[in-house]
Amino acid sequence: MRPQRALTLGSGDEGGGLHTTEAKWFMIESQRHSYHLVDPSPWPISGSLGALATTVGGVMYMHPFQGGATLLSLGLIFILYTMFVWWRDVLRESTLEGHHTKVVQLGPRYGSIPFIVSEVMFLFAFFRASSHSSLAPTVEIGGIWPPKGIGVLDPREIPFLNTPILLSSGAAVTWAHHAILAGKEKRAVYALVATVSLALVFTGFQGMEYYQAPSTISDSIYGSTFSLATGFHGFHVIIGTLFSIICGIRQYLGHLTKEHHVGFEAAAWYWHFVDVVRLFLFVSIYWWGGI
Repeated sequence: MRPQRALTLGSGDEGGGLHTTEAKWFMIESQRHSYHLVDPSPWPISGSLGALATTVGGVMYMHPFQGGATLLSLGLIFILYTMFVWWRDVLRESTLEGHHTKVVQLGPRYGSIPFIVSEVMFLFAFFRASSHSSLAPTVEIGGIWPPKGIGVLDPREIPFLNTPILLSSGAAVTWAHHAILAGKEKRAVYALVATVSLALVFTGFQGMEYYQAPSTISDSIYGSTFSLATGFHGFHVIIGTLFSIICGIRQYLGHLTKEHHVGFEAAAWYWHFVDVVRLFLFVSIYWWGGI
């Protein structure tokens, strides 16, 4: 931190200036602490305005009011711009200015944990809905699971193939983590490229799966729970893929070191969360509903 200056004002003379014997500049040694005292930022308020415009524009668009689509588009653009410049500032503060000390890094680490837990509970709601209907199917759906007349995917085909593909990407991100800790920058980049490649293959196969699926989201409780659970998991895979791409770019640029890679750790934790959810998804949605 920069030293702070304090000015002591004395009684003014006839010219209105400072009393030469009482007024002086002195330097106060800054506190030697490990915390980051952030500068004022305009991005929280700009992000709030973008969210407001997106919400109002979305409601206007869906009802439909004139100008709703325009306001929705502007709000989304404003949010994306805010995300870009805000993350740019954080990367600058952490990487170039060195503000993210060991103590400061604890905040993002601890913050990532409840975020992932909240995502677990979000997806658990869909698993709970599926198990509630599958363990005790009502007469309205024929008393059987899957409901009578609903076609299902064979879990031994694309769903089974996609599961080891995603788990392999989790192994690749672990490889990248060990490479970063060992100071092997190129190996970490290769591992992240492998992670992203496997994730893209997974997403492509899931797209084929939806194209071939004999049921849709409107087909009874089975179609609803299947589409929501697998769809939101696929959305999380896409977010994790973007997360890994950014980490790969930062690793290539030399931003990540063995002492400073909190952003990558958050991406790795998120990716392992996606892997574990896939296992539960395969057993409870694909296998239980398709055998």
